Amino acid sequence: MKKLIILLLAIATTSCIPVSIAPKFKNQDYKIMLAKKFQRKMPREMSFIFKDANEFYQYINKKYQLNNIDVGINVPFQIDGQTLYLSYREAERTDKSINLPLVAIDAKRESNGNSPLFEDNYSSRTGHWYIILTVYDENIKNCLKDNHSLKAKTIQYLKNLKQEYLTTQNYEALLFTKKS
Repeated sequence: MKKLIILLLAIATTSCIPVSIAPKFKNQDYKIMLAKKFQRKMPREMSFIFKDANEFYQYINKKYQLNNIDVGINVPFQIDGQTLYLSYREAERTDKSINLPLVAIDAKRESNGNSPLFEDNYSSRTGHWYIILTVYDENIKNCLKDNHSLKAKTIQYLKNLKQEYLTTQNYEALLFTKKS
C-alpha cells in the first residue's frame, strides 16, 4: 500500500494534468452535429464542422467573388438547380493543462524565502480553430438535417469545399478554376 501511494504521488508530481481538451473527430476530419453541442455560444442548428488551417474568410471571398461584402453570411451556391445559402462561423477550442512539477518547485522555493522561477508556466494552453458551416435552402430549411432531400449532396459539396480550401495555396487561382 505504501509503495502504491508513493507511485501515485510520483506520477501526480511529474505529470501535466489536462483541464480541457479540444475535440478530435474520430474516423474522419469533419463532424456533422448541432453547433451548440460543439460550443455553447453557437445557435442550435445542424452544422458541418472541421478544423481550420488558415484564412477561410479569404478563401470564401475569392471563390464566390464577394468583394469583401457579406463574406460568410448567406453565400449563394447551386446544387441540382436549387440555390442554397452557405454561412460560416469560426470557433476556438483549447487544450489546457496544469504543470504540477513547476507548481511544486515554486511552492518549495517560496517556503524557503526565494522568489518563484516558473510563475508564468504553471499552465499551458494551445488553441485550435474550427470552421462551422451551415447550409439553408430557399425555404430556410437546414440542408444538413436528416429529413432534407439534399442532405447527401450538400455534405458531398461541403467535403469538396473543405478539401479545396485545405489544398489551395493561392486563393487568386480560384478565379481561374471552373465553378462547381
